[in-house]
Parts: sequence; structure tokens; C-alpha cells
Amino acid sequence: MARMLTAHAAITDRVRERVRAERLDLTTDPEAAERLVRDELRIYAERSLAGSLPSLGDEQAALGRVLAELTGYGPLQPYFDDAEVEEIWINAPDAVFIARAGVTERVDVHLTNEHVRTLVERMLQSTGRRVDLSSPFVDASLPDGSRLHVVIPDVTRQHWAVNVRKFSQRIRSLARLVELGSLTPLAAEFLRMSVLAGCNILVSGATHSGKTTLLGSMLSSARPADRIVTVEETFELDLTAGDVVAMQCRTPNLEGTGEISLRRLIKEALRMRPDRLVVGEVREAESLDLLIALNSGLPGMCSIHANSARDALVKLSTLPLLAGRNIDSAFVVPTVASAIDLVVHCEIVRSGARRVAEIVAPTGRVVMGEGAAANIEAETLFVLRAGELVPTGALPARREGFEAAGFDPGILLQGIPRRKQSDQGASSASWSVPQSAETSA
Repeated sequence: MARMLTAHAAITDRVRERVRAERLDLTTDPEAAERLVRDELRIYAERSLAGSLPSLGDEQAALGRVLAELTGYGPLQPYFDDAEVEEIWINAPDAVFIARAGVTERVDVHLTNEHVRTLVERMLQSTGRRVDLSSPFVDASLPDGSRLHVVIPDVTRQHWAVNVRKFSQRIRSLARLVELGSLTPLAAEFLRMSVLAGCNILVSGATHSGKTTLLGSMLSSARPADRIVTVEETFELDLTAGDVVAMQCRTPNLEGTGEISLRRLIKEALRMRPDRLVVGEVREAESLDLLIALNSGLPGMCSIHANSARDALVKLSTLPLLAGRNIDSAFVVPTVASAIDLVVHCEIVRSGARRVAEIVAPTGRVVMGEGAAANIEAETLFVLRAGELVPTGALPARREGFEAAGFDPGILLQGIPRRKQSDQGASSASWSVPQSAETSA
């Protein structure tokens, strides 16, 4: 193994010397990289046969390792190439982890601080983004669609913290989620029907619970003629539709200007003749602009971090208050109740599997609870029972969109024996939303 590492390092150094001498740019000319590596491999093999150098071993493996070091991501490249790996993160040069099928494992990769910095610089090379002392955080999308997040000292204690979240290219439809056990066929058909009916859908869940994957899978059910405009902090959605415009935020430049926020992108998206607006995730005041857009009759989708579908509605009713002191819940809560048609909640179980845990449909009504708190009323349409997502027998209160599209959700949702009377009370629920919050513009 030590001989292999020595040979690998020697060949890599020789190729780098030739690159500098010939003034080549390997990022734009990958064929030149392979040509140079093959030349140096041949030279090394000839000298090793003469006994002046250690044996190379597997030449094809050496070719892949040197190319990864020069044009890829070095020792991390095998994990980028492995379709089973979902996420890669570095806590320290000698603490590298991956997540495979939702399960964390530490891998036998040992880097140096300089190597980590070089890898990050290479990842950022094509993004136009930077990370330095003046901007110690960075979010970026890599050419393969993976999302990069980096934090550097002194925000971190000692080492650069690097996270790369990959997005499965194999999950592009609701049917595939059914195959993986994340959805039942009945729930998948209902979601497909809801997309075609133009429902406004909120996808909730914890971090890496499958929200983005579910969004993309549902959008694959949209009509081929639909024009979809997506806005995200960094590109994550990878849609197969024919008419798609994807936009992402931009961070300020060195002078502190040029920033493009999610709020700005949502406003610009409305000028682009969208048939469907998709916001990757709402975290702050941009939720107000999204609600205004959805309340104008434009079908849309977005995701939000929340512990349950009910918590998602509460959170979406609270975030717009961050837009300014002149925004209060007397406006926000009824807007959420009328704008959101469905909330689909995702979860990740201990085994690492992702699944849809519940589907809730706001009725559009707001009732006053104790202490003059505004409560959003909703029906639970699907719920987990004995580990299976099953319909409760309740119907969406607002079915005009389904009827206009020629669908009858009752065929799906009530095509089973009605629930027992003891279960009926759980299908309709309401919860409180704070009347105000201390906010700043």
C-alpha cells in the first residue's frame, strides 16, 4: 500500500510539472489530463521494470486515482461516484464521514489541512463563490448537482467543516418512491392527482428527510406544457420537465453589493409567466412573498423544516412576521389557511429510510380559540398506522380544483371502509398561531 501511495504521488507530481510547463488548463481540457497521466504511467512502468522504481501494481486503479487528484476530488472522488452515498462531510482532515442509505459511517480517508483547502477551492472554482475570513460560510451547487456547504475557522474551533449533499438521480418520480417504500400507491396517486389539479403543496420534514426529492418527484407529474419556475438559495432541484427556469440566490461581492435574495427571486419569477412556482425552501421573510404569490391563484410548491404537518402550518404562519412590524397574524393566518391546499410531511426513520408520514389538507377556515388565538382548521387525509400510510376517509374541504381537472378524490380516499367513530375526531384538527412576534425589518 505504501508503495502504491508513493507511486501515485510521484506520478501526480510529474503530471503537475508538465501541466505548468505546457501551461495547460485541465478543467477545460480533461482529455489532456488523461493523455498526460497515461504518458507518465507508461514512463513509470518502464522504469519500475528496470528496477529503479517500486512496482506500480494496478495501472488502471492508478490512472483513476491520479485523475481524481488532478481533475476530481482526490480521495473523496470514489464517494462522489458511488450512487449509494448520499452525503459526505469533513469534520477534520482525519475525520471524514459519509451517509449511505441514511446510515452514517466513518471512512478511512486521511487528508491534510492544505488538502482540504485545495479540495474546497476546486469545488468552488466553477461556482463563482468564495470562502474567506470576511465570508466564513459558503453555500454552492457543484457541477453534478450536489450542494456544498463550508464553514471555516474562527467560526469553527480549528478545522474547516465541509458538507456535500448529493441528490439521487435515480429518484425522479412518485412511482420510484412507491418502489422504495416511501409512499403507498394510493397516496402517490392522490399526490399526482393533486399536482394536476393545481394544488398548492407544502412539503415539511426534518433535515435530510427527503423533502427535495419528494418535491422533484411530484413535479414530474406536472403536465408537459406547464412552465415551471424554481427559486432556491442554491440549486438542488433537478427537474425533467421541458419548460423549466431555475434561479438561485447570489451572495454579496467583496464590496458588499450585488446580493440577490430569495425575496427578490420570487418577485422576479412572477414576471416570467410561470404556470407553477416552486420555492426550494422558506426560512425567513420570503415566506410572505410566497404566500402573496400563491394567494393570487398561481399554483406552487415549497418545502419547510418542521416536526409535523401541523407544525409546518404554524411555522408558515409565523415566518412572514419577520418581514416587518407592519405585518401581523391577522393578515398572515387567513392567507395561509386559504393559500395552502396540502401539507405533506416526510420523516426519516432509525434505519435511514425516508417515508411520507402524513398528508393534511387545510379547510380554508380560521376559528378563534382560547385567548383570541387564531386556529387553522385542517383535515388529516393520510396517516401512518402500523407503519403504513393509509387514508383516513376524510376528503379535502376544497375540491374545486380537482373537479375542474376532472378528478374525484373521493374514489381514492373513500374507497375503503369508513373509519370507526372513535377515529373520526382525529381527522379534523386545529392549532394555535401566535398573534405577534418581536421582529425587525
